[in-house]
Amino acid sequence: MEHSGRLTYQEISQLELSDLHILRRTSIESIFGLLEHCEVQMLAPDAILLKQGQSNQTMYLVLAGRLSVHLDNTDAEPVAFLDTGQTVGEISVIEASPATAFVKAAELTRLLAIDEATFWRLVEVSHEFATNMLLLLASRLRANNNKMVENINLRMQLEHEASVDALTALRNRRWLDMNLPRMTHRHQFSKKPLCVVMLDVDHFKNFNDEYGHASGDTVLAEVARVIMHKLRPTDLAARYGGEEFCIMLPDTNLKGGVVASNRIREAVAASKVLAPNGEELPRVTISLGVACVQQDDTPKSILARADEMLYRAKKNGRNRVEA
Repeated sequence: MEHSGRLTYQEISQLELSDLHILRRTSIESIFGLLEHCEVQMLAPDAILLKQGQSNQTMYLVLAGRLSVHLDNTDAEPVAFLDTGQTVGEISVIEASPATAFVKAAELTRLLAIDEATFWRLVEVSHEFATNMLLLLASRLRANNNKMVENINLRMQLEHEASVDALTALRNRRWLDMNLPRMTHRHQFSKKPLCVVMLDVDHFKNFNDEYGHASGDTVLAEVARVIMHKLRPTDLAARYGGEEFCIMLPDTNLKGGVVASNRIREAVAASKVLAPNGEELPRVTISLGVACVQQDDTPKSILARADEMLYRAKKNGRNRVEA
């Protein structure tokens, strides 16, 4: 298999992407910031893409060519073919389960590889992508009645595993607990930097007591909106609990983490927030603690160190970043 590196407009056009079944009716411009980090791969004829029982965390989109699907072994008669515009591997991503069949190239095939983190970001930010995914699952239900109950559970799991906090639309604590270990290990293995930021809203309890929980919820939603607006497509954010948030900044060193954190801090301080009755609320500030993953870190230790820096920021006057 040959890897052609990062996706570029020269390698693949937005028109080509819009022809993919899973991206139909999707605004390609709005999600290209996510897709441009994915790999375009070339698979030679008879080259194996997936092996039955193999761990897989990638959904593949067939840009050109044809894949064949086999049970038991790759020499067996194919049970299905996947042509241009179709996908494979999404069930493994949704279920976090091994591949259930062998998949190989029936001819020279060009693929777009979407990793697990990007898949769930697409589900989160694009209603059309999520709808197309549900329709894809539904079509497979109709195609295989013997697995109907199992696939219905998978569709329900797709909605559940999105793990989005209802108030802020960010990922929730459960998602963070599931994914931070994988991200930590990945960056330790690649020796690429990963910054973790813990932040919370200053004097939030007093704000809630004075202006009410409905106004407090409005503030949390606004802070979340600012966070997402200031992050790169590859960055991830979750509501850790209460008024506390966690941000993961891949391929970012400590200096870059401080710069990104200050950008968010300044944007929150400048944001206007309206109460449910339409009246403008006092502006709020946030404090942030930044830590970079080290080789001996565990998810627990990196969160604890970032939380320690958050505590220092609050102790030193709030509305500041400590690293």
